[in-house]
Amino acid sequence: MDKIDFVILWVDGSDPKWLEEKKKYKPELDTVDAVNRYRDWENLKYWFRGVEKFAPWVNNIYFVTWGHLPKFLNTNHPKIKIVNHRDIIDEKYLPIYNSSGIEVNIFKIKGLSEKFVYFNDDVFLTDFVKPTDFFKDDLPCDEFAENVIGPSQDIFTNMLFNNVSIISKYFDKGEAKKRLKNKYFNLKYGKNNIRTLLLSPYKYFVGFYDPHISQAYLKSNFEKVYELEKNEFENTTSHKFRDKTDITQYLVRYYQLLSGSFVPRSSSFGIHYEISNDSKKMIESIKKQKYKVICLNDSRNDFDFEKTKKVVIDSFEAILPEKSSFEK
Repeated sequence: MDKIDFVILWVDGSDPKWLEEKKKYKPELDTVDAVNRYRDWENLKYWFRGVEKFAPWVNNIYFVTWGHLPKFLNTNHPKIKIVNHRDIIDEKYLPIYNSSGIEVNIFKIKGLSEKFVYFNDDVFLTDFVKPTDFFKDDLPCDEFAENVIGPSQDIFTNMLFNNVSIISKYFDKGEAKKRLKNKYFNLKYGKNNIRTLLLSPYKYFVGFYDPHISQAYLKSNFEKVYELEKNEFENTTSHKFRDKTDITQYLVRYYQLLSGSFVPRSSSFGIHYEISNDSKKMIESIKKQKYKVICLNDSRNDFDFEKTKKVVIDSFEAILPEKSSFEK
């Protein structure tokens, strides 16, 4: 079996040294740099428990960090590889608090395998996965669907629009539709085919559907896109905080999709939830293991954080009660 690595980014938002350093560059928080982007849900150990139980075949886990580490983490584990920002980002751009600026550099991780899966620290495995859930025929598994990126003042939306504008320089929609054939429309995509169908009359790409779960990549695809758009990668890396001119790692995903460098995967593979007070479906999805991958996105402030945190931890404890070898 070919080696498949996992890559995860993590930050300890409660670290006094990190907070003091960040304050020097941005004394006041705004909606882009809000507290909910960094608060600790104390559920990271369940990410590792999930990997050990549901994906024991993983080669290495590259843990990308500012420098701090979770107190529970067994750094002596042979599969754990600690990656400091300085290991992949030029010193002139450090320190950096822009997650997109870090993400677009993960392909520079020393020793990273050609096939790897990228995780945000809010994306968890909740059921057994096989290598073929992420890669088949030496290609990443993914789902293709067009989508609309509407006008917005949100910085991340602007970043997605930048991705689409850039990738459209290299791929013509009409040509891509003919060339990709059953990868453009596929029964595995389910209802997401409707998105693509409704946008078919438009001559140009207006956006793509992003599942917001784990993402399989070929390192060589990252390298290709970097060579094509090095200035965009450098521009994003140069911003300590998110900027509306940034790109995201999805630019490489769009390249994989439109170049045909992927194998269609079911849209029921994973799910993305925005955490709120109404967390019944989310908790049920974890406890009943309805999906193999689940994203618990903390992007709102209109819910009881402590109460919801306890419910989330209890739900993970129900399916992953045993301590993993990744824990001290």
